[in-house]
Amino acid sequence: MADYFASVEWLRGDQPFIDGRYSRRHTLRFDGGLEVPGSSSPHSVPIPHSDAAALDPEEALVGALSSCHMLWFLAIAAKQGFRADRYSDSAVGSIGINDQGREWISRVTLKPSVEFSGDSIPSREQIQTMHREAHELCAIAHSVRAVVRCEPVFAQQS
Repeated sequence: MADYFASVEWLRGDQPFIDGRYSRRHTLRFDGGLEVPGSSSPHSVPIPHSDAAALDPEEALVGALSSCHMLWFLAIAAKQGFRADRYSDSAVGSIGINDQGREWISRVTLKPSVEFSGDSIPSREQIQTMHREAHELCAIAHSVRAVVRCEPVFAQQS
């Protein structure tokens, strides 16, 4: 089993905070060294308290699903001898209300487009089959109902 790591850091700076008017901008750091600016979505917290140019959690989930699917699809295509030249996806995540009356990402629609070249070009049916297989192999697609635990770490207050 592998473990994957991410850290999040937000700093108040000189913002009052208690009045609710503070920046939601933060930094996400990943185990390979990548740092990504993060924020709440402007759909949930208006600008200027959100940063539309930063990655929000909803976009991150949609992007993770799209990326996982693509990586499996490309592996399957290569194994079957099909040469993919370009893969693009315009994935969309939609917010809904669940049975408990809470917002959740109720649907993610992947819209992949793949271009192939070479002597062996897959048929529409073969492409659909490869997409079904990619979906079945994508751990992220099977994790969206994962158990999320919260284990607070208490630091000394200054």
